Amino acid sequence: MDDKCTMENLLLTTKGACDLYLHGTIESPTSNVHQAFSSALSDTLAMQDTIYKQMQQRGWYTTEQAQQQKLDQIKQKYTTATN
Repeated sequence: MDDKCTMENLLLTTKGACDLYLHGTIESPTSNVHQAFSSALSDTLAMQDTIYKQMQQRGWYTTEQAQQQKLDQIKQKYTTATN
């Protein structure tokens, strides 16, 4: 397994953990449990951000700028749907 594959796996695992911690935070029955999940979520989000930035620096996670026309179309669609 090469470094890129390892980093992709770490990122996916971390994103999955974020999802679990988010739901744990939302569904927690007591403030102590809520705080524990919320803290774990915050830590895991920071870890995810670090992994993402390292992958982006290496060119392993690229993004492209959305076209303004497409953004305007989507905005119009949902503005019209809510009115």
